Amino acid sequence: MTNYKLALLGFGNVGRALAELLLRKQEELKREHDITFSVVGIATGSKGRAIAPAGLDLPVVLQTVQGGQSLEQFSKVSSTGSLEFIERCGADVLFENSPVNYETGQPAIDHIRTALNLGMHVATANKGPVVHAWRELKDLAKSKNRQFFHESAVMDGAPIFSLFRGALPAAQLTGFRAILNSTTNLILTRMENGDTFDAAVNYAQQIGIAETDPSGDVDGWDAAIKIAALATVLMNAPLKPQEIDRTGIRGINPAMIAEARAQGKRYKLICTAEKKDGKITGRVAPELIPNTSPFFNTEGTTSIVEFKTDVLGDLTLIESDPGPHTTAYGLLADFIHAVK
Repeated sequence: MTNYKLALLGFGNVGRALAELLLRKQEELKREHDITFSVVGIATGSKGRAIAPAGLDLPVVLQTVQGGQSLEQFSKVSSTGSLEFIERCGADVLFENSPVNYETGQPAIDHIRTALNLGMHVATANKGPVVHAWRELKDLAKSKNRQFFHESAVMDGAPIFSLFRGALPAAQLTGFRAILNSTTNLILTRMENGDTFDAAVNYAQQIGIAETDPSGDVDGWDAAIKIAALATVLMNAPLKPQEIDRTGIRGINPAMIAEARAQGKRYKLICTAEKKDGKITGRVAPELIPNTSPFFNTEGTTSIVEFKTDVLGDLTLIESDPGPHTTAYGLLADFIHAVK
């Protein structure tokens, strides 16, 4: 039985959910997968960093962070930044969950590159490195006999990337349609129930699924980078978010929604990618969806993707009511797949 030393770079909602899931699954990992672990490093954006080669007490760490206190009190090894944290933590596996950078993927790319060069497996929920450096990082991981996995980068913990990596060998993805941004889907659902756009955005912010600046969601950037991530990995087409034809939902008003409902239709922010004549194109834009479509009843924070391949009919995957706990599961699954 192997004990793995883990480091968590980023300890927001997802990082804390991962810590809680690791604790909950600890005995199951030992019993079913012959895996034991110790968390030797945690780095936060606002509560400092802690490196403890003998392992951190996760319940105490969680309680400390939730109480607004610094983690520096638990550290046995000093570090002055994220890269130095990675270099000094001594981990076997890095969970990289820093904020996404739509334009460049940095500094997450450097975080992952550093960890792989040090011989760590890496699991991330960050879309930026997948879009901006996937091939480089996969090749580097292979050269180091390590794994770089990113299941949680799109649709939280739903098995999209591993589906094609494992369950669908030799299947070629020719296109997909999807609702990938749960925040805009919730906003549109709230507007159907009578909220104004601003009120719906405010509600999404209050429950923690929209940022203080919601432009990444409502202007379609989050959806665009998810299209780019799927196209890059599953269609071997290194698209960038800037190359996606992008329209957000700011132009949707209550009158338009009422007219759509009168026609038996609903507005949804639809993500598409298509391979035609050897070229991949991507688009995100609001569309009127008829009640005959499986997308029609995709409400609230639920996501859906419909794949088109060269060997199967339409293959649809739905994830209902995701949250930090489902993203955390994707990271946990990546950890198990990487070390096994």
